[in-house]
Amino acid sequence: MRISLICIGKTDESYLNMGIEKYVNRLKHYVNFTLTIIPDIKNTKNLTQEQQKSKEAEQLLKQINATDTVVLLDERGSIFKSIDFAKYLDKKMISSTQHLVFIIGGPYGFDNSMYDRAQSKLSLSSMTFSHQMIRLFFIEQLYRAYTILRGEPYHHE
Repeated sequence: MRISLICIGKTDESYLNMGIEKYVNRLKHYVNFTLTIIPDIKNTKNLTQEQQKSKEAEQLLKQINATDTVVLLDERGSIFKSIDFAKYLDKKMISSTQHLVFIIGGPYGFDNSMYDRAQSKLSLSSMTFSHQMIRLFFIEQLYRAYTILRGEPYHHE
């Protein structure tokens, strides 16, 4: 199984980039993982929130194939404990999911077309975090899930 994370806009903070890079490198030992950053939409000052979400969706949908399993990182999604997230990934592997694509939207969330395309939604917390922080948190949780599945000592419960 391949796993991708697709995000809107670059990560500005160097400390976040260092953390993201650290866990992306660690993930290479467990899964074929790719991180795709789509450039921010330009001239957003002239757009409504709905127009911006629509333009972001156009860019996101270009990155997804018809056979991909799409999961939106969304505040209204399912919330898992780390062990349950590991079990979720294990089920996806067992069910022969070829490409699991997680998506972090822009500052206003997702256009309805993205909800229509996605198979599910996942929330990392009931709290709100910046798009840039969520990238690091998600990639770390993905790494944690694989260490759990392998019985490695990274996760303590």
